[in-house]
Amino acid sequence: MCTSIIEVTHAEGMAKRGDEWFALSHAVVAYDHARHAHLGDVITLDFINTSLEPGARAGIELTLETAKELRAALDRAIAAADFEEAEVRGKGAAPMMVRAA
Repeated sequence: MCTSIIEVTHAEGMAKRGDEWFALSHAVVAYDHARHAHLGDVITLDFINTSLEPGARAGIELTLETAKELRAALDRAIAAADFEEAEVRGKGAAPMMVRAA
């Protein structure tokens, strides 16, 4: 079954294909039948660079349950990274108001 569930977003980072790394331009998240995994419908993640050849992609297929677990792990890691940036490194911390005497 084709679901037509597709989300595309800008991506900044690097992906590895074989022994080579390439810069990312986009990430594509979809829910559709598996193309490679011997599973039913899956969440697919494709990391691509649209200015490179079509093979410049790193793709994965995950069960819906695994995708949910990955999302939860990402949420925890992002929350910890936000804390690290704001509290430990002082980035993004709200400026303090000082009252003049």
